[in-house]
Amino acid sequence: MNHQNILVLGASGFVGRSVVERLVAQGRRVCVPTRRLAHARPLLVLPTAEVVQADIHDAAQLRRLLAGRDAVINLVGILHDPGRRPAGGGNYGAAFAQAHVVLPRALVQACRDSGVRRLLHVSALGADPAGPSGYLRSKGDGEAAIRAATDLQTTILQPSVVFGSDDAFLNLFARLARLLPVLVIGGAQARLQPVWVQDLATALVNALDAPATIGHSYEICGPTIYTLHELVAFAARAAGHPRPVLGLPPALAQLLALVLERLPGPTLLSRDNLLSLSVASVASVQPYVPAPELGMALAPLEPEASVYLSGLHPRTRFGGFRTRAGR
Repeated sequence: MNHQNILVLGASGFVGRSVVERLVAQGRRVCVPTRRLAHARPLLVLPTAEVVQADIHDAAQLRRLLAGRDAVINLVGILHDPGRRPAGGGNYGAAFAQAHVVLPRALVQACRDSGVRRLLHVSALGADPAGPSGYLRSKGDGEAAIRAATDLQTTILQPSVVFGSDDAFLNLFARLARLLPVLVIGGAQARLQPVWVQDLATALVNALDAPATIGHSYEICGPTIYTLHELVAFAARAAGHPRPVLGLPPALAQLLALVLERLPGPTLLSRDNLLSLSVASVASVQPYVPAPELGMALAPLEPEASVYLSGLHPRTRFGGFRTRAGR
């Protein structure tokens, strides 16, 4: 298998930029659709990346984007759905439905219509149609749509939380530590197994041409399990602003999330996030050993993240290499 002309959905996002850079470094042609060209500005300079303005949620445009491609990688995902309060019974809001369920279903059909057989889909660890949160339920329904496409050559990757120089996770707590004397969090004892964005990108790109990955799903994790409390405290220390971290009991955490949901601007925490945190985002078998066909290393979090959280090498993917090399 040798896929040289690839469509990457969600390429302008945090994970997508690393994946596209890796594909371009291998000399592959990559099509990057985006609703706003400004969102993909960092990718415009890459020699074999074509950035095009398009609406991937429009079925006709999606078919046109797939025409002539060898493969497609779907990285589209959102953490917050402002349109509906989390509820039981397997439902979720319209934004989760569109990004995590409707799009994968439409992508499967567009692949069939366009003759594209190779499809890689990035979901989330803990995705489950019967999960406790709208996020996990919608991710689970999206996975089901991909698994049902047995006529295509599909691979699903299920990462835990992803960290890297542009992440919206550790960087958020580092910023808050600069502003607040105490960091107050919900879900403090939630268990996570963070994976470096470059390791996830490696796994994706290696899976693309590996026949052994077809029809399989892979948990993608880092080498160490942390509680959310430990990660927040680490982010604050690494940013040079160590702070006490106060874990709220569930009722107060829900109240805090409700308040934050209603504030203007980007959502820092939602009630749905808290429900997602009730499911451990860790590999099912410990110690975690990545599948050999993924060719994936296991970069430790602390030396990699300390570099960008401290501001030594902002917005660079080479910071971790410099740290390990002593430079």
